[in-house]
Amino acid sequence: MQSQAAATQTKPDIPYWRLSGFYFFYFALLGALFTYWGLYLKQQGYSIAEIGTVMASLMVTKIIAPNIWGWLGDKLQNRLLIVRAGAFLTLVIFAAVLLKPGFIGMVIVMMGFSFFWNAILPQQEVVTLNHMADQPHLYSRVRVWGSIGFIVTSVGFGLFFDYFPINWLPYILLGFMVAIWISTHLLYESSHRIHDEHSPSFMSQLLRPTVLVFFLLCFLMQFTHGPYYAFFLIYMEDYGYSKFDVGLLIGLGVLAEVLIFLVMHRLMVRFSIKAMAVFCFLAAAIRWVITALYPDSIALIILAQLAHASTFGIFHAICIHLVSQYFSPQCAGQGQALYSALSFGAGGAIGAWFAGQFWNALGAQATFLSAAIVAVGGALLALWKMTDHPKAIPQA
Repeated sequence: MQSQAAATQTKPDIPYWRLSGFYFFYFALLGALFTYWGLYLKQQGYSIAEIGTVMASLMVTKIIAPNIWGWLGDKLQNRLLIVRAGAFLTLVIFAAVLLKPGFIGMVIVMMGFSFFWNAILPQQEVVTLNHMADQPHLYSRVRVWGSIGFIVTSVGFGLFFDYFPINWLPYILLGFMVAIWISTHLLYESSHRIHDEHSPSFMSQLLRPTVLVFFLLCFLMQFTHGPYYAFFLIYMEDYGYSKFDVGLLIGLGVLAEVLIFLVMHRLMVRFSIKAMAVFCFLAAAIRWVITALYPDSIALIILAQLAHASTFGIFHAICIHLVSQYFSPQCAGQGQALYSALSFGAGGAIGAWFAGQFWNALGAQATFLSAAIVAVGGALLALWKMTDHPKAIPQA
């Protein structure tokens, strides 16, 4: 049997490196932003509660914005136009950070920039999946480059900022935004797009109990990550870890995610979606308990970070697949957008906001333990209500 890597690179209908380049730069930006932005804000004089609010404002627009862009993408059937426009406006608005607008101004800038930034990924996911056509197992082979980009910045900048001032961060982020905008102009739409004028309405596809439970689970998983994305670097620095140390730990988690993406097509054949979802939530609960109680044990923290392979890698892959199964091609943009809105948007934003409030009131350990309790609830909900899918995709 020919290797999938060779098939990926030789099949003419899949622009493997162009798609991979986009994911690399997009998630390189994400890695730098979510790993170090809280530290940048702290050194600018923001309080913990203010940092939590700013980080939440980055995600809160995902509750509404992706759905607007998803509806527009499905109407226009020109998703790359939205991707390119979103990339350009992201760059323009974020540049206002250089003016040092203060707390209220920073929240406004973050919401404005993220409103257009959130236009990009869900629509690009549809473009990518359209290129995959009857080979959906190749998605993880392209998406893995996003994880590699995340590792490069989360680890590399940890070392960089041990020697150079964190004030350089906004300029670095702007550089990645320029790279994203350029990469969108190297992409093109697939010829495999399907048009079905008799497709059921988006709402009729959404308001099925199975689909509603699925989206609730997406929300809960990202909610449990709120303390991690907003405060992990600050938390670990309080226990004596350097920025480079924390960058390595974050990079280790994403490296585990990379390895999972490389074998995900096999896991999705061997295990049911329901079993994998329950496993992911249990892994999240264990991860947050370890983070809360044993931050000074490097061995256990490494183990907790390796769980990122499950809490993000496996869970994201099965979610992307289920969205493509639950919604028709005509509603694919809105489906991917709603996944982004309810998980990384509502779940991430509310999780980050609650993390900031709990952190001030109860302390760091109680905040991570609260996330673990939510994860256990997610596991029970998945076990009780999630529809079992014996096999997600056919054997490649």
